[in-house]
Amino acid sequence: MTDFFDDVPEPVRFAGGEGSGGLAYRVYDPDRLVAGKRMEDQLRLAVCYWHSFNWGGSDVFGAGTFDRPWLDAGRDPMEAALEKQDAAFEFFAKLGTPFFCFHDLDMAPPGATLRKSKANLDRLVDRAAQKMDETGVRLLWGTANLFAHPRYAAGAATNPDPEVFVHAAAQVRDALEATYRLGGANYVLWGGREGYETLLNTRLRQEADQLARFLELVAGHKRSIGFAGTLLLEPKPQEPTKHQYDYDCAAVLGFLERYGLADEFKVNIEGNHATLAGHSFHHEVAYAVDHGIFGSIDANRGDPQNGWDTDQFPNSVEELSLVLFEILRGGGFTDGGFNFDTKLRRQSMDRADLFHAHVGAVDTLAQALLVAEALIADGTLSGARDARYAAWDGPLGQRIRQPDTDLAGLADLAARTDLEPTPVSGRQELLENEVNRVTWSMT
Repeated sequence: MTDFFDDVPEPVRFAGGEGSGGLAYRVYDPDRLVAGKRMEDQLRLAVCYWHSFNWGGSDVFGAGTFDRPWLDAGRDPMEAALEKQDAAFEFFAKLGTPFFCFHDLDMAPPGATLRKSKANLDRLVDRAAQKMDETGVRLLWGTANLFAHPRYAAGAATNPDPEVFVHAAAQVRDALEATYRLGGANYVLWGGREGYETLLNTRLRQEADQLARFLELVAGHKRSIGFAGTLLLEPKPQEPTKHQYDYDCAAVLGFLERYGLADEFKVNIEGNHATLAGHSFHHEVAYAVDHGIFGSIDANRGDPQNGWDTDQFPNSVEELSLVLFEILRGGGFTDGGFNFDTKLRRQSMDRADLFHAHVGAVDTLAQALLVAEALIADGTLSGARDARYAAWDGPLGQRIRQPDTDLAGLADLAARTDLEPTPVSGRQELLENEVNRVTWSMT
């Protein structure tokens, strides 16, 4: 075990409500049974390799502010990658979360050629496997960075240059195989630049066809190597491009169904991406659960006063309780989990700040899980939904669904019975108050 985080000498433990301050979980108790599973197994928490260890706190207006020596200019790239990996696994082990996630270029530096890049990744993956054995930390998902290099300025799969498409295919093959070797539960494709900046130079139909072809190839390679995990797409409406093709869960599902890929992919939903698309986090999760494409979560939030992807640590039990309510209602995670795709604020410069940020986020999710369990047990929301749509299980609702029922027949029925429906209250405010009642009862 390295000592980069020597100001946190011991693993973070569950302390419950005892004492104040200090570095301990106040709500997250991994072994506590919630809705029939251990809390750890319900939440399936993961730390991201990239923002936590591959970002130095820079922004477009200023240089990095964090103490990350492996990011210093002039370091030998492989030597720095080894040091970064040591620090990352020290953090994972001390935090006590069961999973991590990575991009290929987070873990290993690119080489001068694709072969050298693959050799670098193979070396770091082999070493990561040893670290995983030592710490017990597992891989929630891996992915390839197909957006940072200038070659991907116009996209990867959707690029007008087929040579870029082929280069991206090589990167994904290597990252997918690395994920498989590390026992990853999922593989994610984030279409960071799969979109357009202007329609003046863009063939929308051709780029959609290219993207579909790329996803077909990925799904085929997954099967050929025997990877049993789930392939995930991550919706985002814009940024870094003006418009991205995986705008939201509905856009992703429509695309998958159009190209016959709906059985191959599910979605990895990020909270901040949902709000950038003009939705709530709750909406995107509910949509994915109801349409059978729910896979995994990147748990973060945006700042409501900023219109960009700030990737802040989650801190709202109220927001996440409804997200977890939908997840539990759908049966919970299978391969997915909650990954903290989150950034410290640039002024949070102490090494221990990375622990405090994650511990607070973990406790927020744990408390939200308890509220969600109580909402399920209370039955008010489910009962209200069932009552609102109950007539569709009656004679008229069944008749509408019969294959031999046509529009003219329904029109004649309405005229014959002089049908005049009576509006029924949606009881929104009552239900909002019921959510608050359950939430407040947990404090």
